[in-house]
Amino acid sequence: MKKTLAVLATLTTLSALTACGSGGDSGGGDAPAATVTVENMSYNPASVTISKGETVEWVFADNGLPHDVVEDDSEMFESDLLTEGSYSYTFDEAGTFTYHCTPHPMMLGTVVVEE
Repeated sequence: MKKTLAVLATLTTLSALTACGSGGDSGGGDAPAATVTVENMSYNPASVTISKGETVEWVFADNGLPHDVVEDDSEMFESDLLTEGSYSYTFDEAGTFTYHCTPHPMMLGTVVVEE
């Protein structure tokens, strides 16, 4: 019984760690402060506001259509071209960061990072 409980505890811990890791430049195992869904040729929501040091996660769910997330000015953050999965970025400085999808330039989004 003790061995079964130990195995269950290990599996639960591994499941929790796997759920927290989302690829990209994630800031550790913390849950994202904001999640943006990439679907229907748009970022939803198109604008999110977070605090400095927090993470945004983009979840790609547009039925196999490839998209990415590329910061407009300095390409401070840039995901791979993805059809599924997610990309995360932790914002370490305050400001307003606009981004777009490279193959679909009409897809625009904004991350506002407050102190």
